Amino acid sequence: MKKVFALFIALCFAGSFAFAQRMGYVDTEYIMGKIPEYEAAQEEIDRVSQKWQEELEAMYQDIERMYNEYQQGEVLMPEDLRREKQEEIFQAERDAKEYREKKFGYNGELFALQESKIKPIQEKVFKAVETVAKRKKYDFVYDKAGEVTWLYTNAAYDLSDLVLEELGYDTREN
Repeated sequence: MKKVFALFIALCFAGSFAFAQRMGYVDTEYIMGKIPEYEAAQEEIDRVSQKWQEELEAMYQDIERMYNEYQQGEVLMPEDLRREKQEEIFQAERDAKEYREKKFGYNGELFALQESKIKPIQEKVFKAVETVAKRKKYDFVYDKAGEVTWLYTNAAYDLSDLVLEELGYDTREN
């Protein structure tokens, strides 16, 4: 797949020389880092994620405590009490696993929170990229921050500051 993508990029470069197409790039990491709403959203996501992680760690500490207590008294326990304690430990492990999946799983609450907080900002940035590209008559605009990595880029084609200006943000260094 990477070979096909590399071939596509090479053909785009070759085509750009043949048809004089204009290319530019943006660095979305740079752009997002300059947007206060993004930083605030990321801080909120990090804070909530940390809280959930601490709760999960507390659950695992409780499981470990329960297991240690069980091991210490296992020899003296009657069979029915031993099975009851084992079931309590197994249930606590299932609960912790379920909690982890609910909060951090593929479609968990963390994913939903990221979608609700970050996606609107990303869409705003992508719309600004499109506006700048059309206004400046660029045929291709690549994201330097993504998986496609260029070893060399001419800064003259960096549209990141223009995108920030389109979004209404100051591009001067603080």
